[in-house]
This record gives sequence, structure tokens and C-alpha cells, in this order.
Amino acid sequence: MLLKGPGPGHARIGTSPEEHWIGILQLTPARISRADHVRGSPLAAVTLIGYGDFACPACAENYLTVKKIQKRMGSRVRYVFRSFPQPGYEPSEDAAEAAECASSQGKFWEMHDRIFENKGASDELHLSRYATDLGLNVLQFRREMREHAHVEKVRAGRRAAVRSGVVSAGTFFINAERHDSSFGQATLLPAVQAAAGEGSSRREKTVFDDSPASSPGPPVR
Repeated sequence: MLLKGPGPGHARIGTSPEEHWIGILQLTPARISRADHVRGSPLAAVTLIGYGDFACPACAENYLTVKKIQKRMGSRVRYVFRSFPQPGYEPSEDAAEAAECASSQGKFWEMHDRIFENKGASDELHLSRYATDLGLNVLQFRREMREHAHVEKVRAGRRAAVRSGVVSAGTFFINAERHDSSFGQATLLPAVQAAAGEGSSRREKTVFDDSPASSPGPPVR
């Protein structure tokens, strides 16, 4: 547990059965707002919205997949990440709050990348180290974590996700349409390409290959 203090701020991130029931009725994501974390231009041909859990191994793989898509698609894709922490699981909730603490200092994406690149390690030592490495005001960061300064935003985001029909981390929407990920991550790039209007008549080397020709470059910042 990271610097957890008593009091109202100690309430955990969660959702009610009623919210879950409401969520299954609506299968469109909430509109993008100033509260969202966005990479890319609003003029991009495709908006990809991902709901992720920093402590989820599959979401760490999704992170790499999205990086490759961004490298392949460039300015044609805009990516929106929305936290979907597992209620009651402290590493998941701590990481989501830590990302918002970093966001308050203008470094959400740097913290987002750092946590995923470290396989979701989000104990007190790791999060404090990330904050230091990223040049954050560590005293402010630790205070906000201790006081749960951003827990309400994280909880509100999760409730909105549930109302959008999200029941698990790793859910994606492409231009407001839910992506069928039942065949795994390899279907995401073709779906994004199709949404961008790319033709499928000519075969292109997929970015999911492990060959040197398609190896990922430096992380998108």
C-alpha cells in the first residue's frame, strides 16, 4: 500500500451492481473531454480508446501493441487511455492514482509509459522512484498519493466506463465502435487500418512480427 492515510479519502475505487447493470445497456464510450488523456490530433482519421489496468499483465501487452500501432499509423491515429483499475486491488488502484498525480504535474504519459514498461510494478518504492526519475516534485507527488487527491477522478472514470459497457480492462473502441478482441491483439491493427480507410488488397508486413524489420522504435512520448 502506498502511503495510505485514514479518512474519507481512503475509500476504495469501485462500482455498484446497479452501475454494472446500467453499463451493459450502453456500448458506446463516453465523449472525449478535457479530463481525458489523449495522444494525437483531433483531426486524426481514427480515434482509438483503450481502457486499461496498470497492474494487468495483458494490458502491459496491449500497451506494446498500441505503441506499434502508433508507430505504424503515425498522425492517422489518436489514442485515448482511460484507467480501469480493479476494485479492491491496491497495486491497480495505486497505479491509477499515481498516473493522475503525475498528470497534475503535466507528465501523465511519462508515468503511464514508465509503469507499463516496468510490468505494472506499483508499490511505494517503485512509484516514488518513477516520480523521481521523471523529474516530478516528489513531495507533492507523495502528498497527493497519501491524501488520495485524485481518487474521485479515477472512480468517476471507472463509473463512466461501466456505463459504456466496459466490464474488463483491455477493452478498445475504434471510432466509438467496440472492437471485438476475441481473436487477440493481432486483430487490432487491421481494424484500425480499416477504420482509417487503408486498403487491404496489398499485403503489408504486420507490426506484430518479431523480425528486425518491424521491431518497435523508441517509445512514443
